[in-house]
Amino acid sequence: MKERERLRMGMLGPPSIANELQTHVPPCASGLSTKFVDFIKRLNHSFPNILQDPSNQKCGGRKKTVSFSSMPSEKKISSAQDCISFMQAGCELRKVRPNSRIYNRFFTLDTDLQALRWEPSKKDLEKAKLDISAIKEIRLGKNTETFRNNGLADQICEDSAFSILHGENYESLDLVAHSADVANIWVSGLRYLVSRSKQPLDFMEDNQNTPRLMWLKTVFEAADVDGNGIMLEDTSVELIKQLNPTLKESKIRLKFKEIQKSKEKLTTRVTEEEFCEAFCELCTRPEVYFLLVQISKNKEYLDANDLMLFLEAEQGVTHITEDMCLDIIRRYELSEEGRQKGFLAIDGFTQYLLSPECDIFDPEQKKVSQDMTQPLSHYYINASHNTYLIEDQFRGPADINGYVRALKMGCRSLELDVSDGSDNEPILCNRNNMALHIPFRSVIEVISKFAFVASEYPLILCLGNHCSLPQQKVMAQQMKKVFGDKLYTEAPLPSESYLPSPEKLKRMIIVKGKKLPSDSDLSEGEVTDEDEEVEASGRASADHNGEQRHAWLCRELSDLVSICKSVQYRDFELSMKSQNYWEICSFSETEASRIANEYPEDFVNYNKKFLSRIYPSAMRIDSSNLNPQDFWNCGCQIVAMNFQTPGPMMDLHTGWFLQNGGCGYVLRPSIMRDEVSYFSANTKGIVPGVSPLALHIKIISGQNFPKPKGACAKGDVIDPYVCIEIHGIPADCSEQRTKTVQQNSDNPIFDETFEFQVNLPELAMIRFVVLDDDYIGDEFIGQYTIPFECLQPGYRHVPLRSFVGDIMEHVTLFVHIAITNRSGGGKAQKRSLSVRMGKKVREYTMLRNIGLKTIDDVFKIAVQPLREAIDMRENMQVGKILNSLEWMGIATETIPSLTTLNDENHDSSLLHAFCQFPWVSPLQSASFNMIQESRFLIEMADTVQEKIVQCQKAGMEFHEELHNLGAKEGLKGRKLNKATESFAWNITVLKGQGDLLKNAKNEAIENMKQTQLACLSCGLSKSPSSGAEAKGKRSLEAIEEKESSEENGRL
Repeated sequence: MKERERLRMGMLGPPSIANELQTHVPPCASGLSTKFVDFIKRLNHSFPNILQDPSNQKCGGRKKTVSFSSMPSEKKISSAQDCISFMQAGCELRKVRPNSRIYNRFFTLDTDLQALRWEPSKKDLEKAKLDISAIKEIRLGKNTETFRNNGLADQICEDSAFSILHGENYESLDLVAHSADVANIWVSGLRYLVSRSKQPLDFMEDNQNTPRLMWLKTVFEAADVDGNGIMLEDTSVELIKQLNPTLKESKIRLKFKEIQKSKEKLTTRVTEEEFCEAFCELCTRPEVYFLLVQISKNKEYLDANDLMLFLEAEQGVTHITEDMCLDIIRRYELSEEGRQKGFLAIDGFTQYLLSPECDIFDPEQKKVSQDMTQPLSHYYINASHNTYLIEDQFRGPADINGYVRALKMGCRSLELDVSDGSDNEPILCNRNNMALHIPFRSVIEVISKFAFVASEYPLILCLGNHCSLPQQKVMAQQMKKVFGDKLYTEAPLPSESYLPSPEKLKRMIIVKGKKLPSDSDLSEGEVTDEDEEVEASGRASADHNGEQRHAWLCRELSDLVSICKSVQYRDFELSMKSQNYWEICSFSETEASRIANEYPEDFVNYNKKFLSRIYPSAMRIDSSNLNPQDFWNCGCQIVAMNFQTPGPMMDLHTGWFLQNGGCGYVLRPSIMRDEVSYFSANTKGIVPGVSPLALHIKIISGQNFPKPKGACAKGDVIDPYVCIEIHGIPADCSEQRTKTVQQNSDNPIFDETFEFQVNLPELAMIRFVVLDDDYIGDEFIGQYTIPFECLQPGYRHVPLRSFVGDIMEHVTLFVHIAITNRSGGGKAQKRSLSVRMGKKVREYTMLRNIGLKTIDDVFKIAVQPLREAIDMRENMQVGKILNSLEWMGIATETIPSLTTLNDENHDSSLLHAFCQFPWVSPLQSASFNMIQESRFLIEMADTVQEKIVQCQKAGMEFHEELHNLGAKEGLKGRKLNKATESFAWNITVLKGQGDLLKNAKNEAIENMKQTQLACLSCGLSKSPSSGAEAKGKRSLEAIEEKESSEENGRL
């Protein structure tokens, strides 16, 4: 079934960014610490209903988004002048009134750029206008009382609405454009005019000398050897391709013809003006241009301060300095003037956004960043199945390149199926096609050479032994000789309980296979044979009447097996009692799926101590792949994949092991490692002790999409759309898709936002898939899969991969990523304050009844502290303030610098700041409440957490005796298992809620400190002039001193 047939239109999520943060933070605030600015960003994502983003709401049942292919004018918007020209030509806008009336009016901008006019109007012509100088603010979206009170507001698309606030009383002129792109043009143009209102008459003249045009003229003059101001079209085309290698030659030539045709001339020579015009139209991405204007305070370039705020607030870059920003400008700005003066124009900014520095993958995860000292069973391990094959498993030949490919991809578990060869030389071959084989010695030599090229952590060789005793001895001799000291043969210590760690086993090769009893001196003996092929063919039951199959094993080969001894799985109860930690079970896909469905909790608990290997069903004769996520959810460490078969399942596998430096080992979530914890692979709700997160993804645009390779249609035209898949535990799995952009492969604009709740982020992955909606034969364009933990926030380019997994040059998705906590990630649809409060229900994680009074009485003590902990964390959220702002119809950008204040509220400083703005005095009460909640959490968190920890410790005292106590109370079988499961659930809840409360306290302390810094930086905190202010200042100092003394005490 095609991927497009599996996907359905999804609900649209909240907007992606706080667009106006940079516009309204004064220069003096640029020195704020990173944590404070990061908090601002999270807050703005958490409360999308007051942001100026065009993605907030659905328009009817289907979201109408920006599509620059439907512009009224064929000319692409590439500068402020283009916006002004469009506004001067005028267009029809709908004027919204509070009385539920909407009027169609034709709006234009005066030629002198002094006023905005509309007609028809009952007013005098001189009154049906708005002076640019009277404009205070321009808001994008339905963010005024007029929109909120209009009965038809629900029928108005959020993307197309904008408001102009003017006059001393901040009256609003509320307008709706016929499309989101037109609204963007008016908003950008008006903001530019307002910022330049002191010298509007010089606008057109200044625009001819922008840094970009000056740079282009310099480039043209350098290429114009004759100095005549003209050059051959071929030379111009080549020059533009040098500046932008992604452009197609045919598209550049077509643009020159369009420009010359508009001037009624036809020649093969290009003037300087035509060259500049063609470059600007071809190389300006509208979505990047509008972003630059927004974050640069309506300039057409970024200075160091603009860039610093952008990196901190949107990109989440920490410890950024002005010198670092200037270095970025010097590396990416194309003009010499820009590099010298320290500004980044549109072309340099575009290059920066496309650079590895703005990649979606967290650079910290490109190196080993996880704890590698845990037992081997606590990691997911990159594993290959039938490694020697490069085609299907039915007839494919054995090829040594299969091992080279897998090892270079960071694979840490290889499979070797060894059979008898001629001349007493063991061979590797596909047993369905033994004609084409490779010598065993050649394989292990290649393994030895490439074993630790991609990763220095241990390599496991899964030995499929089909050899006679003489050739087994040859195998053992060859492995000893080739691998030497790298071969791990140390006997496991019975005194230990867990396997050694990857750190301890660095650069070691571990053999997995059968082993003779250690207490026997026999040089050879019989062992059980759990061959994959036996299970597949059914010979074990059909030919042997259910009897276990045996094979002969020599001592020399047996001695090479140490901590990965293969044993047969019976059941979990028997395994937990008698299986040794160095023994490993292999499960077929079919058997593992059955166990995962019937005993999901037991499977997770089993894998805390023992290694499990899952291999694909033998029915997959085409070597297709299983879904590894199904078994990762159960904690299975070694899920073997057919590396030779690309597709969605291999995409998940490859994407998952990109993290932790691609070393082939990924640490499992703590809830799947802790000895006493509860986790079910089939959970369809909130995971106990884990705080869910809201993932906001805005798909902005695509770049240079190729035609699907298998498409049968002629021409290069495609109709792309983007699917977003979330993979993880069942509660997290989700799919949503964008609209289709018709006939645009170069730069399709999607501009759609989606929200996903992720309950267990450590196990979640995001897969971006681009497909062709008008396909014949093949729809696949590209994909990229990334672990949730590796996402970088902000504006990012996603490098798309081909069907076989190769990175496609210059083929990207432009997205915006934001991650908030669940209470902060609201839906885009706005409601009144009372409705929102009525809809919000606080959820408490409940403890379970075990059925043993002694233990239940201990856990009952924790019920009240748990409730208090959740209340304190929830009450600290700043939603009360922002909801109050929404209720009053005031967006944060209305008040200069309020964006930097309303998120983190120190009492005296913030209330003093609010007093300077009389129209927000009603907010003082809400602000004070917020501050009080934060202070209450800081003061009470340790006490409540101590109660929770004490209950957890008291409960753990019963852990060893749980079964005995249950037996005394008459619990057995399923009831006893249920009691054990409930006990683990309660311990998990207590541990998780205690950790969350501790983190909340640290965040509250940091917020209070940063608020004081914000007030000082913005000049809004004056010397205390009242007792209340002095008391507030002393309170903050006391908190800082208390925290400092606690830290010193711990040290």
